Parts: sequence; structure tokens; C-alpha cells
Amino acid sequence: MHLGLGAFHKAHQAWYTDVVDEEGEWGIAAFTGRSPAAATALTEQGCAYTVIERGPGGDRARLVGSIVEAHDGADMRQLRHLLASPRTAIVTITITEAGYRLTADGRPDYSDDAVQADMAALETDERVLTTPLCRLVEGLAARRLAGAGPIAVVPCDNMPRNGSVVGEAVLELAAHWGPEVQAWIAENVSFVSTSVDRITPRTTSGDIAQARELTGFEDKAPVVTEPFHDWVLSGDFPAGRPAWERAGVRFVEDIEPWERRKLWLLNGSHSLLASAGQLRGYSTVYEAVSDPACRERVEDFWDEAARHLPDDLDVPAYRRSLLERYDNPRIEHRLEQIGQDGSLKLRVRVVPVVLAERAAGRSGGAGIRAVASWIALLIEQGSAPDPQRTAIDAALEQELDDAVRSLMRLIAPALLGHPDIHTEVLRRVHEEIQLSRHMNHERS
Repeated sequence: MHLGLGAFHKAHQAWYTDVVDEEGEWGIAAFTGRSPAAATALTEQGCAYTVIERGPGGDRARLVGSIVEAHDGADMRQLRHLLASPRTAIVTITITEAGYRLTADGRPDYSDDAVQADMAALETDERVLTTPLCRLVEGLAARRLAGAGPIAVVPCDNMPRNGSVVGEAVLELAAHWGPEVQAWIAENVSFVSTSVDRITPRTTSGDIAQARELTGFEDKAPVVTEPFHDWVLSGDFPAGRPAWERAGVRFVEDIEPWERRKLWLLNGSHSLLASAGQLRGYSTVYEAVSDPACRERVEDFWDEAARHLPDDLDVPAYRRSLLERYDNPRIEHRLEQIGQDGSLKLRVRVVPVVLAERAAGRSGGAGIRAVASWIALLIEQGSAPDPQRTAIDAALEQELDDAVRSLMRLIAPALLGHPDIHTEVLRRVHEEIQLSRHMNHERS
């Protein structure tokens, strides 16, 4: 089963499964998140779809058939039915960091309107739930009643210790279903931590036309991705799993070094480029990293992050591969898309590097500039899609000094434990705003 049917799942977990499962022993029943549209489009074409790998020198396409059912995420009856089946061995999840609806310390956010609505729905006969983790607990409760046995839950979103965090949140939520459900989950559900990596831009109408040209298949739901792919997992699969290692997946005892490498180097530089690039009028990662000033900032941030990563991860080679990927002009990874949910992303992608540098007696200047760029972009362009949008809007109504302080607190209160960081962020915000206005004036 998969929760969060979208482009990344189709280009990553479903693609891996299709590549290694030549005998067709495994199939994925995928559920959407907020909208049934993705499930409807897939179902209309028999759930087959095209993955277009877009390299610098050309494209290649693969028809993927590992998804065998696609459902509206609101179809609780089908979700319960499938999770209660002993044939279901794994639940993978891609719902973005914000979709888990957790507080900064990883607990369920009971102040969230949707979580509150789900808690109230538990007292009704319909039990129509809207948040992914509550839907998951409801399905696991059905599995317990059916005696269907152990199962693995595999979150594939960019959160540190994602398996452990999701496991702890699910166990806390399960208490609302009853102590017997909570105890069964603790005993029978394995929560696997992961690091996932494959850039997957939004599909365009041109991509749909190209999929038809490459395969002859009339595909209304193709995905475009880069040739690079990476998946690291740590945890148990008590009911079995596909042989993903045949496609290069790594199974490790300790996920933390791998997730830090990916979160800090790839995702951290993406967030940096999203803000600094948009302030300079760029739209894609390729455009932004082609600007020498932006590229230098990326390298400076990587220098800081690399000091806190183990030598056996071959960080220099990983950095070179990242630049090769960013320099692919045919992958239109849009900065506006990357910049969404910035307050959550900076908290795990940039702030840990700043604090680690501070603990080592250094300034953390490159990370601080990334924080300042995010704040400057908000000031220049107004609010952006973010789970803390109400608080961001309130901060932006304050005087600049107070606004900077409030926005830093939203990202990580620990930043304000260093008074000089606020001073430096404020100075950098002024610089970024002035530079952005100058560059945009030059363009106009």
C-alpha cells in the first residue's frame, strides 16, 4: 500500500518495484492525499504510466506497471479492507513534511484543525478521516481485528529519523483508538527509516505529448525525472519486501549519516537556491546554480555541512554528482515549488548545520545567509504556502527587526539563543532586499 500518490512516488518507490519485480509478485495499491484526481487519471488507463528519465543528452522512457490499484485517499472502506489483508506487507508514505501534521518536537499537532476534526470523527459511526496518520491508524486497527499479522510502515519524506518520528506519532495517536490498538501496533508494526533522492519536477502538457512519442502509449499521467536515483533504508520488513537491492537500494544499520548527507547537501542547497534564486529573478534550479554568486553560496554551505559528516560517505563525490544534476538544463525543477513549506524545511535542512558550526566555534555564516534569504523573499514577495502561514503573515506585519526575530523563532527558537545570529540575519536581510531590488530594476 502507498499513501500519497504523486509524481515522486511514481518515479521512486513504484519505479524501483517495477524494475526489480520481473515476475510480477508485488503490486502497489496507492491512495491519494487531498484530491482523487491522480487516482482517477491512473485508473482510466489501467494504472500503467510512463517514467521519462531526462538526461542532459536525451530522454528514455519506461512503462511502469507496479501500481495495480489507485484509490481516493478518502475511501476509508477500501483502505481498511486492504490494510486488514494478510497479503498487504508494506505501507510506504510520501505526503511531504507538512502532511504529517506534527509539532516541532514530532508529536501530533492537536491544534491543527484537520487533526481536531479527525479526533471528533472517531466518536461518530462514519469515521471519515482526512489526515494521513489518522487514516493509517484506522487501517492498522482493522488489521489487528482481522489478525492479519505484522507489517512494515516506510515513510519516504524528508524528515530526520522519519521512521522513528512517524512510529512515535502513530503510537500516540493510537491511544485514541484504545490501549489494545496501541499495544498491538507497538508489537506488530515496524517503522522503517529512509533517505530518498530523485528530483521529480511537475509534469507539463509537453511531457504528456513526449510520453506518447517515446512509447506510443496515450498516457495522461506520465512523470519526468532525472536519471539519478537513490534509496537507503534502515529497519525490518516482517512480512517480506521486494528485492529492491537489485536496483541499487542500500539497507543499513544506521540511517542518520545518510539522511544528513542528503538533507543537508541536496535539500539544504535546494532551499538555499529557492530563496536566493527567486530574489534574483530565477525560476529553476538550473538558472540559479548557473549564477556564480548562487553557486558560491551553495559551495560555502556544503563546506560547512561537510565538516559534520563522516568521511566514509564520500562527500566530495556526492557534491560533484549534485552539481552535475543541477547543471542538467533539461530538468526544470522550479524554485517556487521547492520553496513551499519553507519554515519546516529550513528547520531540518539548514538550522542543524548552523548550530553545529556554532558549537564548533565557527560562525555558520553560509547557513545564516540561507535563513536571511528566506526571510528577505517573504518580505519582498509576501507570504508563501506554508503550514505556519498565519504566523508568518502576522510576523510580516511587524517592523523589520521584530519580523526577523519572529520568523527566526518560527524556524527554530534555538537560533535566538545566539544574539549575534539575529544581528547577522538582519544585516543579511537588508543586503538581500537591496540586491534583489537592484537586479530586478536592471532587468526591467
